[in-house]
Parts: sequence; C-alpha cells; structure tokens
Amino acid sequence: MNEFEVIEKIKQIVGNKIIGDDAAPLRVGNKILLATNDILLEGQHFLDYFPQEFLGWKAITVNASDIVASGGQPKYVLVSLLLPKNKTTLVEKIYRSIKKACQYYGCRVIGGNISRSGKLGIDIFMIGETKRFVGRRQAKPGNSVYLTGPIGDSRAGLELLFMKKKAYENFEKILIEKHLRPVIDLKLGQYISNHSSASIDISDGLSSDIYQLAKSSRIKIKIKSEKIPFSKELKLFCKKYDHNLVDFSLKGGEDYRILFTQNDKLQMTDDKFFYIGKVVKGSGVFLDEKKIKNKSFDHFSSS
Repeated sequence: MNEFEVIEKIKQIVGNKIIGDDAAPLRVGNKILLATNDILLEGQHFLDYFPQEFLGWKAITVNASDIVASGGQPKYVLVSLLLPKNKTTLVEKIYRSIKKACQYYGCRVIGGNISRSGKLGIDIFMIGETKRFVGRRQAKPGNSVYLTGPIGDSRAGLELLFMKKKAYENFEKILIEKHLRPVIDLKLGQYISNHSSASIDISDGLSSDIYQLAKSSRIKIKIKSEKIPFSKELKLFCKKYDHNLVDFSLKGGEDYRILFTQNDKLQMTDDKFFYIGKVVKGSGVFLDEKKIKNKSFDHFSSS
C-alpha cells in the first residue's frame, strides 16, 4: 500500500470521519480547537549532514502550516524528541530553534517527551484555535482555486543539498534556506477562516495535495500551467540544471504554501494570492485540459 492507502485503511479501522484534513477540529465550550501532529525523522525528512540549527524551526513550521491551512492560529506545542546516544549535544540547538519558531508564530511549548532512538527525530503535536474550521471537503463547482505563493523552491533547495557542493550561487543559497527554514504567514489563517470553502497546505507537492482536495470534495479541478507562480530563483535553477519548470514544481513538496478554493463573488483582498484555476463538476485534476497524476512525495514509496 502507498501512504494514502495506509491512511484510508486506518480511517476504516478507527471509524472516525473527522480524520483526513490538515487538522482535526474540536469544539470545547465556545471555542474551536485545532489539533495536528507531524514528525521530522532523520533519513526520511533530512540527512545527518544537513544544517541542524534549523531542525526545530522547521518542525514547528510544518505543524503551524496545517493549523493555518485549517483557518487557525497556533497556540500550544508538545515536543517528543527521538535522540540517538551520540547526539545528545544537539538538544540545546534544537530547542533554541524551536523557541525562536514559537516566538515567531505566537505559540509556546507546554511539555513533551524524550526517548532514546537509533535515529534523530522531532515529533510535534500542536493545538491551535479558529473561529471557523476549513477542511478539504467543501470545494464547490464555480469556486476559484488559489495558491498563496510560488511552489517548487523547497524541492530545488533539497536537490542542491544532495549535491554537497563546496560553493553555491546566491540564488541557490536562497533555495536551500527555503527548504531548511520555511516560513508561514499567520495572517493567512484568518483569511482562510473568513473566506475559503476548502483548503490544504502544500506539503507533499501540488499534484498530490490538489488531488487530495479534489478527491475529498468530490469535484474536478482545472488549472493552467501559465498561472502557477514560480520564483526567479527556481527559474534560474531549472535553467541551470535542465529541469522542466512546471513538471518540477508539480512534484515538489515542503513549500508550505496554502492551496484554497473560494467563491468568486467574494472580493480578493490580497494581491499576493495567485489564481490558478477553477472547480467544476466531475472528478480528477486537469492541467491545461490534460489529466495529471499524483507525482508527489509518498512516505512509503521506494523511489
């Protein structure tokens, strides 16, 4: 089974329809809390020669992205640290990075756990708050589809790290930092909560995440390649290393942009949002009128 088939099997066993969005909404009194968790694991999400001063920041950002994509604001964090015997000296570096991220996102660590492990890992459980929860299941025909920023940069940064170059050009350094230290705009959470019909963060790649949104909402999405936003750094990267810009970006994960749908009758209030297509009746995702496949990251893929 691939990753998404495993998730479907878990949903069947547990029998809770709430499972399947970026975060789970929990009504407590007159508040709606959002719960999410994610892990960074050595060998799966990073390698031991990657700069480790950013690990705590990225672990918090990964979870903050799920909260923001659900229309919320991060509030509380539990940290479970998987720590190899020979890496105990990293504790201070990791937690200082976590502290900086929490200060930036306005949340705080309230506890956690530490366990000996064969590989380094940071498992974050985050709680947020929202006035209105937004999941993946309410996109409607007639809605427009938007991205909150360029995609593909993080994948390019990862590939550059794999190269282990002695020296990088300035645009390459920017791409590497976008992979190691992604940043989420907290103001997006309020906008998503106020205006969006459905939303998902770009963590596994556009072709995967837009497919998951279309499948969850039981609709068809048509997007145009000419509308997909790309950074000037990614354009330089694809030119230098002979990559197809659109195909490369479709497969790229960990950008932590937000993909959302919205009723056209609502007026856009932020020119930083990028219109990329429409929701129509049917099923599947189509790029320039051709059906696209899920080409993105799968935790259980051998490729």
